Amino acid sequence: MFPIKDEIKSYKFPIISYLIIITNIAVYIYHYFFYPDPIEFTYKYGLIPADFQFLNVLTSMFLHGGLFHIFSNMLFLFIFGDNVEDVLGHFRFLIFYIIWGICAAMLHILIYPSSNIPMIGASGAISGVLGAYIVFFPFSRIFSFVFIPFIYIGFAYIPAIIYIGIWFINQLIQGTFSTLLNISSGIAFWAHIGGFLAGFITAIIHLPFKRKYIKRKRYFI
Repeated sequence: MFPIKDEIKSYKFPIISYLIIITNIAVYIYHYFFYPDPIEFTYKYGLIPADFQFLNVLTSMFLHGGLFHIFSNMLFLFIFGDNVEDVLGHFRFLIFYIIWGICAAMLHILIYPSSNIPMIGASGAISGVLGAYIVFFPFSRIFSFVFIPFIYIGFAYIPAIIYIGIWFINQLIQGTFSTLLNISSGIAFWAHIGGFLAGFITAIIHLPFKRKYIKRKRYFI
């Protein structure tokens, strides 16, 4: 399933979500088109668990490994970030976005403490956005491209609780098997899980903000 859009309109302009997207794109362009050695850049600013540096926890959140990597991450942030930002408010969303990314990195380090492979990408923090979204808007429908071999290929509206729920279960299964079998897939599943759980908990604590949000958006009730 590949998301295209959700059905909830933002109450306020999601300036933080858009600034994060712009920053990620700018860093990507500099990384691959202007920096002399992109691999060196990855090792310099990516998060390497065996050589932990806290600053790299932050810088790694703005690096990506390829065009599809940044495109998919920014698409998810574009679709889900505006509504979560709407509920939490701009400043609070920015702070929690960073915290979710840190939580994602910490779980990854906990699972792979001796890894020398740099972890990069915004997906840990964006997983936090998904964790918050599923709490705030569980029945929002996500318009998605669905591909189920030999069964269905096309578009469908899928409730967020199902769409994001399937996504999380997939991360959990693949993360567990890749760890138990010591198989490297190149995807930081545990970072996704850590970020998601951090966002989920954050949203539960901040459910009163959602009630205020709904009062402002009466058409959504």
